[in-house]
Amino acid sequence: MRIKILGSAAGGGFPQWNCGCRNCTGLRKSTIKATPRTQTQIAVDANPEYTQRTHWALINASPDLRTQILRTPELAPIASTSNSTPIYDVFLTSADVDSIAGLLHLREFQGFRIHSTGSVRRIMDEENSIFRVLGRATPPVQWYSLPMATEFSPTQVPDMREAPKFQVRAVPVGGDFPDYVGEKLRLRLNPSESVVALDLEYRGKRIFVAPSLPGRDGNWKKWALGSDLVLIDGTFWNDDELRRAGRGKKTAREMGHIPLSGPDGLLEQYPKGSKGRKILLHINNTNPILIEDGPEHRAAMDAGFEIAYDGMEIQL
Repeated sequence: MRIKILGSAAGGGFPQWNCGCRNCTGLRKSTIKATPRTQTQIAVDANPEYTQRTHWALINASPDLRTQILRTPELAPIASTSNSTPIYDVFLTSADVDSIAGLLHLREFQGFRIHSTGSVRRIMDEENSIFRVLGRATPPVQWYSLPMATEFSPTQVPDMREAPKFQVRAVPVGGDFPDYVGEKLRLRLNPSESVVALDLEYRGKRIFVAPSLPGRDGNWKKWALGSDLVLIDGTFWNDDELRRAGRGKKTAREMGHIPLSGPDGLLEQYPKGSKGRKILLHINNTNPILIEDGPEHRAAMDAGFEIAYDGMEIQL
């Protein structure tokens, strides 16, 4: 499988447009060693051995999606047709604004498939009528339910007589629905469908994608341990990072993210003995790992993690 990291920052990107924290100010003034980042966006080559037609899938749809598509040649319109795209599928891990806002960039009378939990679709149908513009395409955008998997186990190997395709399952990770979801609808939704990670498998190779990891359900460790590549939540370094930076009062855990540092942080919790590559993404603009010659950056690297950057490409 071929994976492209089109964006690697958390909401707002880096630097964030209205943020004067140490990181954002230092990047603007070139007083720190750091690299700008757009909001987290992943693209996967869905038919890596099918040369007759390119077929890309997106994991979530970031607010920066239009710019990210334009700077990625593989996602350009298919030659000889006036209205076309190699993007056939979008897999949503939540109904957070950072996960769904980019769908509005794909509204230009273009059909494709959206895969989500039933609860995420209900939120978009019942509380976000603006997304009905996706139905104007001919054929209209089609919705599919993500198959849920609660126990780590191999997926069914696809029939290789057909065009190769990866298998995708949703893994509940114990998160919450976005704050904008009304109480009446919230009571009718399945809490296990609020935030999911994704398990992707192709010819025995597995990818575990968890851009938001609340950490309330430790089941994620089995999936991380059994995967060849893990793209995982690197949002915050400290639990009280936003308060320290004067950017908010909520802790990382209250916002649905395990902080990287501390005795119960991700670096300590991550299962020992894992052999796959592990890459941090969805990095908040306040996170000190963005300072490339800083001690936190080095600590993450010494723990065996890579730090995602825009344009990063992985081949499995």
